[in-house]
Amino acid sequence: MRTMIARGVAPLLAALLLSACAAPVFKQPAIDTPSAFKAAPGVRTAADGSRWREARPAEQQARGQWWLAFQEPRLTELVDEATRNNAGLAVAAARVKQARAIAGIAQADRTPQVGVGVGAQRARPSALDPGLPQGSAVAPQTGYSARLSASYELDLFGRVSANVEAARQDAGAVDASYRSVLLSLQADVAQTWFRLRALDAELATVDAAVRLREESVRVNQRRFDVGDIGEFDLSRARTELSATRADAIGLQRQRTHAEHALAVLLGRPAARFTASTSPLPEGGALPAIPAGLPSTLLERRPDIAAAQRAMEAANARIGVARAAMFPALNINASGGGIGGTVAEVFTWSSRSWVLGALLALPIVDGGRNKANVARSEAALEESVAAYRERVLAAFAEVEDNLAGVRILAEQGAQVDDAVRSARRSAELARKLYDAGRSSYLDLLDAQRNLAAVERSAVQVRGNQALTTVALIRALGGGWDAPTPDAAPLAMR
Repeated sequence: MRTMIARGVAPLLAALLLSACAAPVFKQPAIDTPSAFKAAPGVRTAADGSRWREARPAEQQARGQWWLAFQEPRLTELVDEATRNNAGLAVAAARVKQARAIAGIAQADRTPQVGVGVGAQRARPSALDPGLPQGSAVAPQTGYSARLSASYELDLFGRVSANVEAARQDAGAVDASYRSVLLSLQADVAQTWFRLRALDAELATVDAAVRLREESVRVNQRRFDVGDIGEFDLSRARTELSATRADAIGLQRQRTHAEHALAVLLGRPAARFTASTSPLPEGGALPAIPAGLPSTLLERRPDIAAAQRAMEAANARIGVARAAMFPALNINASGGGIGGTVAEVFTWSSRSWVLGALLALPIVDGGRNKANVARSEAALEESVAAYRERVLAAFAEVEDNLAGVRILAEQGAQVDDAVRSARRSAELARKLYDAGRSSYLDLLDAQRNLAAVERSAVQVRGNQALTTVALIRALGGGWDAPTPDAAPLAMR
């Protein structure tokens, strides 16, 4: 009867032990994913208040070189150069190599460790060691040895497999972080380049205003000299000229800073890089970026992928911590020979071998292992919270930039209308002033208003380009390119 009970209880006990120390099954955190982005074009509101959008095929959506959608060859050249030479991206790539090497180290624990040792030793023992009288002469001896050894840990409670899984997920998280750095670099290059072009366009507008002010000063100077106007009009014209020149100098400073920032992104010394002047054209079209569905954002964003891998690594480390509370079984074997000469080492009579097994079990550890399990579980909770926070932030970034693209498009249309009206007003004010039917202040106000509206139009065009790139970044861009100089990560 006792034997039957033992036979029934033993398997159950073993199963309980195995389940107690194994890593828990990873459960994907529940995320409240909306059915559509609120600010996305094409989103409809149903009678019951729910929001939905018409499905559109996404097979043709660019996933890799997203910057090609802007159809700017120079931008493509800059992105390619930054990808090759940027120092921050090189740091991220080196971290990927390190993480994959660490995963390889953990993977090595799955296989037996085999080594060979060859040595020689010459020694003179004391006369007392072999039992000779004190002061007896003992000749030095030379010994040679050659030994092959092997060791292997039986993964009884999943410590090795859990450690391998944690290292593999860590490597995946670092790999996703590299892709996040790559996407950020590409977006930074594009935004800095568009910022430079917007500043060039704004400078062109201000330079035109400077030339207009210079002409006004010359005209007013001649009219003042002949007594047609008073000194007040001449003084106002000179004031406007100096103020406009000061604006141009301030824009030059901003352009210089943007040029230096682009040089750093390209991996060049700032002193050796000069960006050619290339103003944003008036009425230039920007690509329409499809937002897709919020659920696809979880697959496209590399930072979300990194957070996902971090959760799975933390879950696997719970298994490592639990396995430390149970026995570890190591099998060791070695064999070889020892002799007075090299030839004797390899003779049959000099052979020796050892075969053993060591079962180690912690008895009293002061609660160390239990605390380590609690720490690992808390680390998983932290990673889950960080994942949820990252997802919510990603949704908010997409909504912000979708709204930004839409609002800037509306703002741009209004500003374009204002530019046309301001140009007409300035033209009429010039004719009236030349005909002597209005004062110089009326002309000055019309010209000042035109310059301000034209600068606003340039700024809106620049912001539209920057926001379009920001939307691409928020949507995950095209981060499915392979990691440079790194082999694909082995699954298992």
